[in-house]
Amino acid sequence: MDSERISVTVDGQVLSLSNLAKVLYPEVGFTKGEVIDYYNKIAPVMLPHLMNRCVTMKRYPDGVNKASFFNKRCPDHRPTFVQVARGPGESDGPIHYCLIESQAALVWAANMASLEIHLPMALATDLDTPTMVVFDFDPGEGTTIVECSQVALDLKQVLDATGLRGFPKTSGSKGLQVYLPVNSETTHSATAQFALAVGQLLTRQNPKQVLVNMSKAERKNKVFVDWSQNAHSKTTIGVYSMRAKPTPTVSTPVSWDEVRAAAGGAALSFTTAEVIERVAAMGDLFAETLTLSQSLPGP
Repeated sequence: MDSERISVTVDGQVLSLSNLAKVLYPEVGFTKGEVIDYYNKIAPVMLPHLMNRCVTMKRYPDGVNKASFFNKRCPDHRPTFVQVARGPGESDGPIHYCLIESQAALVWAANMASLEIHLPMALATDLDTPTMVVFDFDPGEGTTIVECSQVALDLKQVLDATGLRGFPKTSGSKGLQVYLPVNSETTHSATAQFALAVGQLLTRQNPKQVLVNMSKAERKNKVFVDWSQNAHSKTTIGVYSMRAKPTPTVSTPVSWDEVRAAAGGAALSFTTAEVIERVAAMGDLFAETLTLSQSLPGP
């Protein structure tokens, strides 16, 4: 029965899991137990990207077609092995976020139907220093991952010209993101301004396809370069996080060759099972974002 609870041991920690048969993705019958299984299996490659970051969980207790909520403040009922860190909070000041730094902690989060894991660009120990720049390509009405991939390739040319390396990943939804690891001294203002400047350059190069204007009314048939995701208080979907879509898709690291193929019309979307297979065959395509140190061009 859905209400049945079982005890499991993960990383030496005893966890009580519940409602494993509950269907969270009704269109395909994907259950909460399968969500937990995915996060348990992906933990070895996902956890390094979660370490020392204030996690925001987006929870879907009754499935992807029902109400959801963002869980910034780490629950008081958290187990003792889930640590917390102070991060930017609500209007009444900073709050304590969960640190998901172990396989047991990730399984615990999954058991709360935290389908999506959202992360800031900065570490919890240095909230004022982002480690990466994110270029978030959001397809407007009339555009798809095809156009996002085309714009991402234009971005790659700009980055190549300045000696910088970017790492693409799917959003797990409709869009595409490119992460530019910095891992050196910088500020949120600097990364946001760099993303905006590059977005403006892409817009000048291709004004019929690209824009950086926030107005949703202007996004039809264009790809929006959301540079504002680099702000101090913003988060983006974490690498290897599931998404609350009709099928259990994942924000998946991809190669530039795959982006080129997608720009020509090839599919670029992956489910949990496909991501587990990809990692087994290809390893973590995002691993270098954790260590590659790059400096942004000066003004």
